[in-house]
Amino acid sequence: MTPQNVIDMLESRGVIDSGVAEGLSQDCIHNGKEILQTLIDYGIYQNEDQFWAAVAEELGADHFDLSTYEPPPSVINIIPAGMARLYGAFPITLDARGLHVAFTDPLNPQLVEDLHFGLGKQVVPVVARRSQVQALIDKHYGNAAPSIEDIFGGLATAGKDSPEVEANSAPIVKFVDLVMTQAIKEKASDIHFEPFEHEFKIRYRVDGALYEMAPPPVHLANSVISRVKVMSNMNIAERRVPQDGRIMTVVNGKPVDMRVNSLPTQHGESVVLRVLDRSSVNLDLEHLGMPTYLFDYITETIEKPNGIFIVTGPTGAGKTTTLYACLRRINQIDTKVLTAEDPVEYELDGIMQVPVNDAVGLTFAKALRSFLRQDPDKIMVGEMRDMETAQIAIQASLTGHLVLSTLHTNDAAGAVTRLVDMGVQPFLISATLEGILAQRLLRTICKNCKAPYDPSLSILNQLGLSQSDIGGKQFYTGAGCDKCGGSGYKGRKGIYELLNVNDPIRDLIIERAPTLVLKQKAVELGMMTLREDGLRNIYDGETSIEEVLKYT
Repeated sequence: MTPQNVIDMLESRGVIDSGVAEGLSQDCIHNGKEILQTLIDYGIYQNEDQFWAAVAEELGADHFDLSTYEPPPSVINIIPAGMARLYGAFPITLDARGLHVAFTDPLNPQLVEDLHFGLGKQVVPVVARRSQVQALIDKHYGNAAPSIEDIFGGLATAGKDSPEVEANSAPIVKFVDLVMTQAIKEKASDIHFEPFEHEFKIRYRVDGALYEMAPPPVHLANSVISRVKVMSNMNIAERRVPQDGRIMTVVNGKPVDMRVNSLPTQHGESVVLRVLDRSSVNLDLEHLGMPTYLFDYITETIEKPNGIFIVTGPTGAGKTTTLYACLRRINQIDTKVLTAEDPVEYELDGIMQVPVNDAVGLTFAKALRSFLRQDPDKIMVGEMRDMETAQIAIQASLTGHLVLSTLHTNDAAGAVTRLVDMGVQPFLISATLEGILAQRLLRTICKNCKAPYDPSLSILNQLGLSQSDIGGKQFYTGAGCDKCGGSGYKGRKGIYELLNVNDPIRDLIIERAPTLVLKQKAVELGMMTLREDGLRNIYDGETSIEEVLKYT
C-alpha cells in the first residue's frame, strides 16, 4: 500500500488539508516511515482499526477482524498459492455476490481486476488489518514460490483460442504473473520476451548479465505477449509497428513500475519490460558507494547557483540513478526543480517532471526552452542529444540556472569533445561547465562464496600490471553458490572518473585540445581514471579483474 494512495484518500475525504498532506508525504516518502504509524503519530487516527474502518468506508466495503478467523478449505482452494502471494489476497467467503477477498493493499483497484481475470470469478474486496491478511496468507499458502511445473501444466491446455482471448485466460495470466514475480525476486532490471521460429525465449537481466528461464511452449508466444500488451494498455491488434506502454502493479506487497516496449520481428513481437522497482534502487546520494572526495565534490557542485554538471557513460551505467540522487538532495522547499526525461523513470515528489514525446514535437530542446519561462532554480535534461539542446542548456546556465544532464561518451574528457562536435563554441563550454562524471557499474563478488585466488600473469598484463606492481596484494573471485545463482557475483557498484573543470582545463577547452590531451592534463592534476578506480575496488576485494577489464 503506497503512502501516496493513503494520503490522496485522506485529502479527498477532507480528513487532512494540503499542508498536513505535504508533511505526511515528507515523512513517509522521503524519510521512509510507515504510513500507519505516521498517521497515529500525527493524531489523525487513535489506532490501526480506526484507519482500516475509514478505508472500508471509502471503498464501500465490509470491515473484518480476522484475528480468529478460520476459513473453510473449500474457499482457500479457490485462489492458488502463487496468486494469493502475488496479489496479497486472501479469500474470506463465497456467496451469490462473488468471492469476498481481503487484500494487503485494498486501495489498489488493479489487484481486484487482475484477480478477477485470473480466477474467472467476480471478486468482492473486503478490508481487514494488513498484518492479519498477510498472516493468513503465510499460514495457509506458505512462503514457497509458485511451481512453474504447475503453471506449465495449465499452459498445456491453453493456446486453442485466439491470442486476444487467451491473453485473459487463467493459465496465461498466472504464467505472466509468475515471470514478473520471479523477476522482482531476482532483482532483475529487464525482462525479455523473444519469439523465434522454433522457440520462445524469456530472459532476465540481473546485475547487467542475461539469464534464461525455462521457456514456455512456442505456440503460446502470441498469447503471452498479448497479455503483457493488455497489462500495459497497448493495442493488441496492432503488430506491425513498435509500441510503448507502462505497467503499474504490486508484486509481493511492493509497488512496481514497468516500462514496456514492443518491436515487430520476423517471428512475432519482441517485448522488453524495464523493471523500475523503487525498493531495489536507493535514490540517496549517500548510499551510492562513492569515495568521500567524490561525494563532497558533487554535493558542492549541485548546490551552486549556476553551471552545467554532466554524467557520462553507456546505457545501463547508472547515470539516471546518480542524477536522481542529486535531484533528491537539492529538492528543497525553496528550490524549484524541473526535469525533461525520456521517459520519466521514477516519480520524485516535489519535482516537476516532463516526459519528452518526439511524436508530438515535445523534444528536449522544446521542453528546455519552456523551462526558462517557468522560473526554475535547477534543471535536469535527460540527455543532450543535439546542438539545439546543448545551446539552450548553456543559455540556461549563463542566465543563472544549474543544469544537470547526461551524455553517451566513453570517458569524462570525451564529453567536452562531443559538445564541440555538436557545434557548441568552446568558449561557451569553458564558461559554463563545472564538472563531468564518467561512471560504470561493475558486478560485485558474492560475499557468500568469495574466495582468494592468484591471477595469471597474462591477465595482469592486460591490466598493465606486473608481479612487482601488485606487491603481495590479495585478489578475490566468486566460486559460485545458490545465493548468486552460480555466477559468483551478487549486486553491483559504481566506479567513477571525475573531471573537475578548473582553470587549466578551461584553457585547454578554449584551445580545442583533443580528448587525450584533456585527459592527460586532468590526470596530472589528480584525476582518478575509471581503470584506477576499478583497481581500487579489486584491491578492496569488491570486484574481480575480469569485471574491470570488461568495463574500462
